[in-house]
Amino acid sequence: MAKRGKKYLKALESIDRKRTYTVEEAVDLIKEASQKAARNFDETVELAMRLNVDPKYADQMVRGSVVLPSGLGKPIKVLVLAEGEDAKKAEEAGADYVGGENLINRILKEEWIDYDVVIAVPEIMSKVAKLGRILGPRGLMPNPKTGTVTKNLEQAIKDAKKGRVEFKVDKAGNIHMPVGKVSFDKEALTQNILSAIDAVVRAKPPGAKGQYVKSITLSTTMGPGIKVDIPETMKKLQDLAA
Repeated sequence: MAKRGKKYLKALESIDRKRTYTVEEAVDLIKEASQKAARNFDETVELAMRLNVDPKYADQMVRGSVVLPSGLGKPIKVLVLAEGEDAKKAEEAGADYVGGENLINRILKEEWIDYDVVIAVPEIMSKVAKLGRILGPRGLMPNPKTGTVTKNLEQAIKDAKKGRVEFKVDKAGNIHMPVGKVSFDKEALTQNILSAIDAVVRAKPPGAKGQYVKSITLSTTMGPGIKVDIPETMKKLQDLAA
């Protein structure tokens, strides 16, 4: 087992690793732990979910996106791959970078990745395909399932700027995504977390059998994991949807 630093151990003092917590309790503990650790930066809060799926089968792949109600707490740089009238619309909608083959070639030549979200119109996707080796491993490749291949550029850019987060299950059946900052107030962070969990639950694939969500854990960038009570969280989501 790797040796833990003093700040990590300090953050761990309030957390009972043998029990599970409600989302609200977990948020309180995250804030308390971060304060005890006295980090000199605003830590990102991260959600991890272990799912009962095997993504090597197409009908068990989990992928989607969610617009977090309180955003991510940082400016989001949006790159739009479009030409002509679509490029003009993207510029007017507030995209940070807009272009067609010129940007595609720059990404290929420089492996340029100074942006957080890539959106493309369907007409240019045949040219965008060659960017897969650069954008794919970084989770930046445009995809219709996550709303990043679209003609509705204004809405896509607005959602991205607000805090749309993409998620995709890894080979081991896990999903990881940021859900905000420690500095967010309790209500804002709780809403973000519940929205993210709900999006993953709604993305349940047809091939998933048995208990879909096996575990939910919340943590900060450098802090310990806090286990979230699954039945209580599912009931809360049902109550919110009612």
